[in-house]
Formats: sequence, C-alpha cells, structure tokens
Amino acid sequence: MKIAHPYSLSLFLATVPWILVHDLLMHCSLLLCLFSAADSFNIEPTSMLPKKLCNESQLQWEVESCGEDFKRNMGHIDPQHWCNLTHFISEYHLFTFCTETRSQLVDCYWPNPLVEGYIIRIHKQFFSNCTNEQEVWVDPPEKTLVILILIPVFLTLVMIALVVWCSKRSDILA
Repeated sequence: MKIAHPYSLSLFLATVPWILVHDLLMHCSLLLCLFSAADSFNIEPTSMLPKKLCNESQLQWEVESCGEDFKRNMGHIDPQHWCNLTHFISEYHLFTFCTETRSQLVDCYWPNPLVEGYIIRIHKQFFSNCTNEQEVWVDPPEKTLVILILIPVFLTLVMIALVVWCSKRSDILA
C-alpha cells in the first residue's frame, strides 16, 4: 500500500531552524525534491526474522543460577533484616536483573511463568515470615470530630454573609 508523503515544504520550513534552512537552500538542491508531493513510501510490514523458541530447560538452569547467587548474597544479611527492603534492595535488584538478562539470552520473554514460579519460591523461602502489619485506623474523639465538621460549615456561612454584605454595599456606593 502506497501513501503520499505527509510532509510538505512549508511544514518543513516551519519546523526547522531558519539558519539550517538557509544553509540547505544555499548548498543543496535536494530540499525541493526530498519533500515533493509525488514522494511516497511503503508502509507494508517488513518480514521479521524467525523467532527462536524459548529454551525452558536452559532457562530453568539459568534462573536457578541467579537464585543461588541471591541466596548466597542474602546469607550475608541478618535474617531479622530480611523484611526490611532497605537492607537487601541491591541484592534483590541483582537477582531480578539476572533473571531478566538470562531469560533474554535463552530467547525467552521476561517475566514468564517459569521465572515467576521461581521468584515466588524465593519469596516463600526468604519473606514468608514478613507479615504486612495493617495499621488500624481509629476514629478521632467525638469532640475533635465535631470541631472538624463545624469549622468548614461556619466558614461557609461567614463567606456567604460577606458576599451578601459586599453586594449590598456596592449598591450603596454606586
């Protein structure tokens, strides 16, 4: 399928700095022929090279290699700090980066079910005791709640009264 080139000379001149345009006009006669209405280009998709199949057995070995490195690095961190991300963020980053690059080396996309399953096993091994402590929200005392409700109500009433008073006053001054 052929489509006429969408750029015109005027659009080109409007978007390119004038000094550059001047130099092009002085030194190059190609400017007028580059953007003629007769130009067209092909938008048909190009044929892609055949994609290699994911080598899952090799990927399993590579991901386990990344996991062993992660386990060794986590061994240097006190287990009481395993639930605090600031203590192991660099090790975890290296682990995920390793799984991503190794997945691409064996022509697999990332993440994929095999890698995700391994990451979940790593999480269960190292982070299963990390509970997400939910902070329990408590309602404020009733006196505080009443004050927080009444202040905006009274401010709204004062603003309405002020607008009415100013509008009556402007009628008197006019």
